[in-house]
Amino acid sequence: MAMPKKGSRLITVDGAVYRWRVRHKPTYHQGNGWSPMIFGVERAEEPGGVLVVSLPCARPDSWLGERTIAIRPILVSGCIRRAIEQGWNARKPGSAFPLAVSEDELATLLGEPPQYLLPFLWGMIPEGGGIEDLPRCTQIWSRDTSGPNQVRSGP
Repeated sequence: MAMPKKGSRLITVDGAVYRWRVRHKPTYHQGNGWSPMIFGVERAEEPGGVLVVSLPCARPDSWLGERTIAIRPILVSGCIRRAIEQGWNARKPGSAFPLAVSEDELATLLGEPPQYLLPFLWGMIPEGGGIEDLPRCTQIWSRDTSGPNQVRSGP
């Protein structure tokens, strides 16, 4: 079965053109953080077998706000090469070929340590970062501090 073309992106790896795609909405298990972020890959022309890559992090739209990464072309091409080394034949129809990427493999495939992001109300914060890393956020009032529209209660 071929992947939907809508929402997919093209990438050329070693002379072959592939189409890759992340599911538009999370599944219930992905939303709860019970299953990892995954993306699918197939040949753009004459699709055969589908590669299903699972990453060691959550989707950015998971409901619990767990750490995530941006899926960049270097990661996709690295996963395609790794799957081919492990026996994936993109021309041969059949069951999906699973590729589970571990934490250690992620750094190897990216060529650098992964830049994890943490979902936070108005955007993403780099892991270890702070509120100053959110360009769209101007200020957040804590419960202990009176904001412009808050009335302080108590003595």
